Amino acid sequence: MAAESESCNCDAWAAKDPSGVLSPYRFNRRTVQPDDVSLRITHCGVCYADVIWTRNKHNDSVYPLVPGHEIAGVVTEVGSDVKGFKAGDHVAVGTYVNSCRDCDNCNSFLENHCSKFVFTFNGVDTDGTVTKGGYSTHTVVHQRYCYKIPDGYPLEKAAPLVCAGITVYTPMMRHNMNQPGKSLGVIGLGGLGHMAVKFGKAFGLKVTVFSTSESKRDEAISLLGADNFVLSSNEKQMGSLKNSLHFIVDTASGDHPFDPYLALLKVGGVMALLGFPGEIRVHPATLNLGARSLSGSVTGGTKDTQEMMNFCAANKIYPDIELIKIDYINEALERLVNRDVRYRFVIDIESSFK
Repeated sequence: MAAESESCNCDAWAAKDPSGVLSPYRFNRRTVQPDDVSLRITHCGVCYADVIWTRNKHNDSVYPLVPGHEIAGVVTEVGSDVKGFKAGDHVAVGTYVNSCRDCDNCNSFLENHCSKFVFTFNGVDTDGTVTKGGYSTHTVVHQRYCYKIPDGYPLEKAAPLVCAGITVYTPMMRHNMNQPGKSLGVIGLGGLGHMAVKFGKAFGLKVTVFSTSESKRDEAISLLGADNFVLSSNEKQMGSLKNSLHFIVDTASGDHPFDPYLALLKVGGVMALLGFPGEIRVHPATLNLGARSLSGSVTGGTKDTQEMMNFCAANKIYPDIELIKIDYINEALERLVNRDVRYRFVIDIESSFK
């Protein structure tokens, strides 16, 4: 067993069972194929998905499981057919590493909706292997699912963009939430919510943050630059905003009512749902009488992801992160469950495995 471990080419941390506790692990990455990019991972963001699958919340986890789908690093090798990447480039890899590349969705750069979409970790790739994520020293990925990090953009800040950033950016662009002077509501102020505020301000929107916690008021306004803060449990505050918002981005993951928020939209307003509450209950009149829309969204396609990264660099939009070493990951995941992070943990992979 020891000899087998010594022959492996990738160091990582993995969960070995549904306890979700991570510990050191070694395995082999594939050799570089003609369309592949190999990168030395320098940083990896920590997403709630890492909690879900390390702890087998969906009853489909395959162990040992190496999580992490917010990957940033430096190209070390490229295949013979790779164009646009070279050794030394700073790149990122997000929530998926493969798709059929031939269906209507793939041909429209909506690879995240391909029926053969392969998750970056705990997914089954086309060769039958189970994918392993970014809590590791290097990875190999097809060039289509690799993104160029613009020059000068910090690697540790780039990592969360390819999950938290694109998950927010995609519906905002799809629903034309980039119109200066219009009004945006943001429900929740975690990893996704704080990016929605940052994008909203960069688009020139008037941003109102909704939270169940009064303690978030100061950080929403003073730290992130929101224009307004509303305690969602305060009926008077909520009532004062009826029919006033053009858009709402809902990042709340837990169960919550929808009608009180939808009622805040103007006629024709759009609310984009990014989380996965247990159920959605909406009175038809809330939608019909205001011609309002409730829309779902999940991550984004490759074209939008690169566009989003370029937009962040051009507009100096950076996620707020807490940098950690890999040996702190079990504590970090527990803190994430308890919503004790402002706003994204990022693992310093490069220094963790020295």
